[in-house]
Amino acid sequence: MKSQLARKASETPMSDKDYWERHARNYDVSMRWLLGRPLPRMLELVSEAVRGKGKVLEVGAGTGIVTSAIARTSERVVATDYASAMIEAVETRIQDAELENVICEQADIYSLPYKANEFDAVVAANVLHLVPDLPKALEALKKVTKPGGLLVAPTFCHDETSVSWLFSRLLAVSGFPGHRRFTARSLKDALKENGIQIAREQLLPGLIPIGFVEGSL
Repeated sequence: MKSQLARKASETPMSDKDYWERHARNYDVSMRWLLGRPLPRMLELVSEAVRGKGKVLEVGAGTGIVTSAIARTSERVVATDYASAMIEAVETRIQDAELENVICEQADIYSLPYKANEFDAVVAANVLHLVPDLPKALEALKKVTKPGGLLVAPTFCHDETSVSWLFSRLLAVSGFPGHRRFTARSLKDALKENGIQIAREQLLPGLIPIGFVEGSL
């Protein structure tokens, strides 16, 4: 009976959250060395976008690569992720950087525990291709952001090039929990369809390019 139970457990599909709990320790390596070509420019653009903003919400913070950048140009950052292992990594990065204007909290993008109109800006860096229900996620972000507040959403565009198309399919075989494959154009169109007023866009080349999009909620 024990062996049967163990076999059944091993055959149970890994949830999206389980994937990120297990891969938190490898996240920085993959981001820096495999997918890292667009990162420096992306961090510059995101940091500049939130410069001077009072209170910024970051969803899907991962290990805090973006968090530590935007904390240096905005007044206060609430960094969230739904994986506890990721939040632990963010806290470590923030402590090491001696940043005192960041709060790290575990939270689900669909049910954010914040007041309506609480934030001046939202940063969703490399998140939107991972959410199963994009309209619901964007609606949740609108709810906690001030009317006309800023959305900064740099997003991996898996279908932008033939190389990224192929690499994305290989990632899927490995269990990567992506839910949509954007091009820069389809990303912009998806945001516009959900009421986002696009103010700026830029394609950042890489193994998987990043479509940088900035707009108002």
